[in-house]
Amino acid sequence: MAKISKKRKAALAKIDSNKQYTLNDATKLMKEISYTKFDSSVDIDIRLGVDPKKANQMVRGVVSLPHGTGKEVRVLALVTPDKEAEAKAAGADHVGLDEYIQKIEGGWVDIDIIVTQPNVMAKLGKLGKVLGPRNLMPNPKSGTVTTDIGKTVKEVKAGKIDFKVDKEGAIHTSIGKASFAPEKLAENAVELIQTIAKLKPSSAKGTYFKGISLSSTMSPGVAVDTKSVPGI
Repeated sequence: MAKISKKRKAALAKIDSNKQYTLNDATKLMKEISYTKFDSSVDIDIRLGVDPKKANQMVRGVVSLPHGTGKEVRVLALVTPDKEAEAKAAGADHVGLDEYIQKIEGGWVDIDIIVTQPNVMAKLGKLGKVLGPRNLMPNPKSGTVTTDIGKTVKEVKAGKIDFKVDKEGAIHTSIGKASFAPEKLAENAVELIQTIAKLKPSSAKGTYFKGISLSSTMSPGVAVDTKSVPGI
């Protein structure tokens, strides 16, 4: 049996595993149970009452978190020469086209998000084996294939994220850092959850939000009472 560290024991002692906390109380707990030396990410797990195997019950979308994720997002803009200045001015970390396609073919993936134009997508098809498994392939549904490159780059750098239900019917993503004020974590969570609520498939029956929990890097999970989240 793996040995539990003193810090984890202390974190577990602060949580009632039989209790569902309000969202506000859960975000406050994140400050108390995050014990890493670095600024831990705060993640949210949302279990949905959908069957992702059915195409008409796939839940996917984008949301701009009001306070961002706290993470420095490395953006590659794969654009034609006439869009390069716009992408650079918006804050893209890497800007270009053919030279970056060659780098990616060679295994370079030192980026978090790729933004591109519709007329460039044909060139990216051959990169599917590299980008697909890393969830880096641009997609119109996530807003990363667009003609408005500057606006999209700014939104992504400011905290716009995309999410997608996994094969188990859950959405898992980051909503900030342990250093965030609890109120900011709660506001980010509400924005995400309300966005997911609006995307409920008409074919999904029964309870839509089956469970919500928060955790930080290496911390225990904290169950959230879905009734405490406004707007769902």
